Amino acid sequence: MLFDIIVARLKILLIVVPVLIGVAYFTLAERKLMAGIQRRRGPNVVGMWGLLQPLADGLKLFAKESVVPSNANTWLFLAAPVITFMLSLLGYAVIPFGEGMVLADVNLGIRYLFAISSLAVYGIIIAGWASNSKYAFLGAIRSAAQMSSYEVSIGFIRIAVLLCCGTLNLTELVEAQGGEGTWYIFPMLPMFGLFFVSALAETNRPPFDLPEAEAELVAGYNVEYSAFGFARFFLGEYANMILMSIMTVRLFRGGWLPPFECLPFTLIPGPLWMGIKTVFFVSMFIWARAARPRYRFDQLMRLGWKVFLPFSLGWVLFTAGTLMGFNRLP
Repeated sequence: MLFDIIVARLKILLIVVPVLIGVAYFTLAERKLMAGIQRRRGPNVVGMWGLLQPLADGLKLFAKESVVPSNANTWLFLAAPVITFMLSLLGYAVIPFGEGMVLADVNLGIRYLFAISSLAVYGIIIAGWASNSKYAFLGAIRSAAQMSSYEVSIGFIRIAVLLCCGTLNLTELVEAQGGEGTWYIFPMLPMFGLFFVSALAETNRPPFDLPEAEAELVAGYNVEYSAFGFARFFLGEYANMILMSIMTVRLFRGGWLPPFECLPFTLIPGPLWMGIKTVFFVSMFIWARAARPRYRFDQLMRLGWKVFLPFSLGWVLFTAGTLMGFNRLP
């Protein structure tokens, strides 16, 4: 019994520690890539080529004093970033990083991710309400509306993929794209585009970072947070971006499978293919931030409800009808 508990905790650490390290250096990669796009140097002082900059930033945030507004609800104010951070990590429990490399290989992995992503909005709403600030609360309402709107489109896109593979298990979803199958990005290219744009909106990333619109909200729902509380929101946001990039690879790009089942592609191990594909989509998140202007909030909501939702729902019906017509429903 004790041995099983120790093994389970070690497995959790094997997931959590690399995720936290990846999040830390994701911030460095973002600053470096954006500096290159904007013809700047970026971080280059702390450590060789600035490689220790994430450690310095983390130490600074952990050492600062955490200030709680005098009229805030103290318990909820402190609990909100913890909720957001923990929910951002829980999704990794069912993510397979290679064949057999998964903490919990459950048959309802997709539904589990649905549940976790739907709960993520609570941390943001609690943060905005507990801060006792109109700016923070308005930012939280905006973020909740944005996340709820694009979660619907993401749900229909996932359903369209599930109709093709016939399983809710993430490992079986990847395996269905191997062998005689094909990556779902080819027959479902429009859904891939909708999923990536919806992922930007779901994670409140530019050009859809309306909860952080500096012109009227300063920093949105986390405007009253500092030090470790702000760091938790920061870590949760970047962990969610990596998770959405992993889900994009899972649903459309074959997961850990190589692009071609032949040499020299098969010499590269599956987890490395998984990492290469994930880094590519993480880079797309950064590129979108550096290259695209921010949308207005009415444009954001119109895009979600009047374009993405009808199109994704129509594609689900089209996919189901096509599979039924060719008698290919799983």
